[in-house]
Amino acid sequence: MAWMKDETGLDKCAANHVPLTPLSHLIRAASVFADRTALIYGDTRLTYADYYTRVTRLASALVKSGVKPGDVVATILPNIPAQSEAAFAVPACGAVLNTINTRLDVDTVAYIFDHGEASVVICDSQFLPICMNAVALMDGPAPLIIEVPDPVAGVPGIGEQQDYEDFLATGDADFTWTMPEDEWESLALNYTSGTTGRPKGVVYHHRGAYLMTMGTPISWQLPLFPIYLQIVPLFHCNGWNHTWMMPALGGTVVCCRDITAAAIFDAIADHGVTHFGGAPIVLNLIVNAATRRDFDHTVEVYTAGAPPAPATLAAIGKLGFNVTQVYGLTETYGHVTECIWNDMWDDLPADEQSAIKAQQGVAFPMMDDITVVGENMTQVAMDGATQGEIVIRGNAVMKGYYKNPEATAKAFAGGYFHSEDLAIQHPNGYIQISDRAKDIIISGGENISSVEVEAALMHHPAVNLCAVVAKPDDKWGEVPCAFIELKDGAMADEATIIAFTRERLAGFKTPKKVVFQDLPKTSTGKIQKFELRKLAKTL
Repeated sequence: MAWMKDETGLDKCAANHVPLTPLSHLIRAASVFADRTALIYGDTRLTYADYYTRVTRLASALVKSGVKPGDVVATILPNIPAQSEAAFAVPACGAVLNTINTRLDVDTVAYIFDHGEASVVICDSQFLPICMNAVALMDGPAPLIIEVPDPVAGVPGIGEQQDYEDFLATGDADFTWTMPEDEWESLALNYTSGTTGRPKGVVYHHRGAYLMTMGTPISWQLPLFPIYLQIVPLFHCNGWNHTWMMPALGGTVVCCRDITAAAIFDAIADHGVTHFGGAPIVLNLIVNAATRRDFDHTVEVYTAGAPPAPATLAAIGKLGFNVTQVYGLTETYGHVTECIWNDMWDDLPADEQSAIKAQQGVAFPMMDDITVVGENMTQVAMDGATQGEIVIRGNAVMKGYYKNPEATAKAFAGGYFHSEDLAIQHPNGYIQISDRAKDIIISGGENISSVEVEAALMHHPAVNLCAVVAKPDDKWGEVPCAFIELKDGAMADEATIIAFTRERLAGFKTPKKVVFQDLPKTSTGKIQKFELRKLAKTL
């Protein structure tokens, strides 16, 4: 390390070094943008002054309930104001935020409660029955449950647990936030979708989240005062960190509980939405909408979760939406690459432009290096044909997997995070996913483990062998397709199999197509999934 010859008196101190944290954005916005609208939901309008006060009261109420620094506070909430408030309030009392996927089955939710050791759960009334059933399955101590009714959506409170607004009222408006002493302190705990069995707990630090909120505006060319439609669930990589980012820009977040084409067009027409992110299924909703509302500005869209179909990109571009493909994982706080557009491509035919837009692109500015490597971590030829694994290095990479040092060491082998996504790299350095090393099915932006679905299928008394692969789907991008060998003399039909798995898995994980046949195998008896993937494309 190079130093000046005399470093006397050049130490870090309170004047020149403050731990980076996204909490600082809302503290600043409460003063700089006090009267600007921070959140919109139905008829509710919160200014930044209001937003800050409610967050402060929630942080104080959590402390009064017994939450200590380092404790985990979980949420089971759709994208409503309480979820945005928790995003700031939980770390503002020194706790770690654990946003839980609202589509998970009871057993998985119970596992997450136990593994993360949640001390408090803030839960929407619609999902409270799942929450309480999960609590009943826990091995560890039960958390305090705070219920969040949603009158805007017509979701009344059940009333058996403490009410969210009543809980907020116990907090102090002058509570002093607990800021991190070290930017490496844990900020959030996000669980993967369980692509290899049980979900893994991905731990974020304050530094990484802060740098995401700095790098994204550069890449997305965000102006001051954007109007952001909150479509990306906050349980997905904390909404790609966009909720933490918006106060830095004085932006307005339009909360969106249920994602429909009507809700999207209404938000654009009524509130002037300028930006949103979403999986390719959201793009399909827009393209296939039966009715649309007019608007007179271009809406900037980040899409991720699965490579969008070029035809979809071409169609949505004609409707006033400019789509940019981004790529990332739970382990990277969300998007860390983007397909930066080159003006030299403006004169290409529309289909070629759409094919380029479907690429995952190059690294965001806050990342150190993202590339494609072959065996022994050697760079693949950038010829648009040689396949390798996407590896990632930079500040927006997780601390590691919670309580799983073996998986963490494997993921970080060679000084990079291993995505296990297979890709090619073009001569200009742009990355394009070509396949998935893990047998993941990405359906509507949700990761589905084929291993998990197969395990559920094997419980059926008629199933001898099974394999689950991705089947292309116009609406969801991909859906699970099950190939099943029945036991000799056994009988079963597609509807029975689907109903059977639905009793054991979340609805989005259940097969949407079931094929009964002998499974192709190698000489050693291994099922040849690549053959089944080819077949699934023809169904």
